[in-house]
Amino acid sequence: MSKDTFEPFTADLPPDDFVRAAMEWHFSPSTGSPFWVKRAAELPFDPLRDIRTWADLDRFPDVSEEWRDVPVDALVPAGVDRSTWDFQVFDSGGTTGRPKRIVESHSRRAGVHWVSTVLEQHGVPGEGAGHWLHIGPTGPHIVGRSIGLLAQLRRTFCHYIDFDPRWVKQRAKQQQSEDVARYVRHILDQALDVLRTQPVSVVFATPPILEAIAARDEVLDLVRSRVRGVIWAGTSIGAETLHLLETELFPDAAVVGLYGNTMMGIAPQRPRTPGDDTEGCVFVPYHPFSRVRLVDPEDTTREVAYGERGQARISLLSRDLLLPWTLERDSALRIEPTDAYPQDGVADVRPLASEGTASVVEGVY
Repeated sequence: MSKDTFEPFTADLPPDDFVRAAMEWHFSPSTGSPFWVKRAAELPFDPLRDIRTWADLDRFPDVSEEWRDVPVDALVPAGVDRSTWDFQVFDSGGTTGRPKRIVESHSRRAGVHWVSTVLEQHGVPGEGAGHWLHIGPTGPHIVGRSIGLLAQLRRTFCHYIDFDPRWVKQRAKQQQSEDVARYVRHILDQALDVLRTQPVSVVFATPPILEAIAARDEVLDLVRSRVRGVIWAGTSIGAETLHLLETELFPDAAVVGLYGNTMMGIAPQRPRTPGDDTEGCVFVPYHPFSRVRLVDPEDTTREVAYGERGQARISLLSRDLLLPWTLERDSALRIEPTDAYPQDGVADVRPLASEGTASVVEGVY
């Protein structure tokens, strides 16, 4: 089939057909990436013949560790049209060690369009309602581009206050708390200048940065008086802190959480339903391209029951990238899907370290 007409990743495919289309795209020599076409010969099964369902993805090894070293050229599918090259490379935050790298063309951008519709359901301001302010990583991290695209979809500007999550995590791990505090003050000084001079109506920040905003009266007053959308992501947040953000610190703003990472993309908080914990968030991945399974940390092939806590195990099947599965550093509760969001959700996300495993340093992102 022609690479110009082959469109395997249409969202309306039945789940098993979707998986088979992904295998055909990523493992056919004419369309697959060098990484996966070479790996197919080393696997004890034939992906084109033997991988038929989402459950079959368990047969793959977790290859994400290799993406700390693999040349990113090897991750680009051969089936892409090179005459309209627009691939970019992005790094993970390095929470679990040296950064992993992904390549991306259009797939994540399609996910951002979907996230935008979810934010609209929450009442996050849209076109003509002011600028956005991103307080978080840019540079090699995909989150900066994603937030900028969300602002662009609203035909408005996005201001950026960049910070380096790797440096902050390093200082936090070394227990250099004063260095971290000075860095946060440096970030807020820059944010204050933007808030004073620009019509900002939406702020993206991590929970530690939002807590720092709350502790600095001048910044807090500007955010409370002007901002009508607060989007948080990057680190875990407790129910009490979330309740404080929503009801006391930013009562006039739509406060919305995003869960996700470089490997899986964005899972936005769905609008609350009557059955949800009124103080919690349920995050939903981009259907059907990304999935989060919550598994027993002692037996990562066993999915936990609804309402139980498990370790996050993510899968990503897109035209640009294939990641059959990888274990993440997160622990969460498994939540049943709804008619509007037909995939399992996750709630009460926290570092797996709090469950008694190895230490994880979140820093400010």
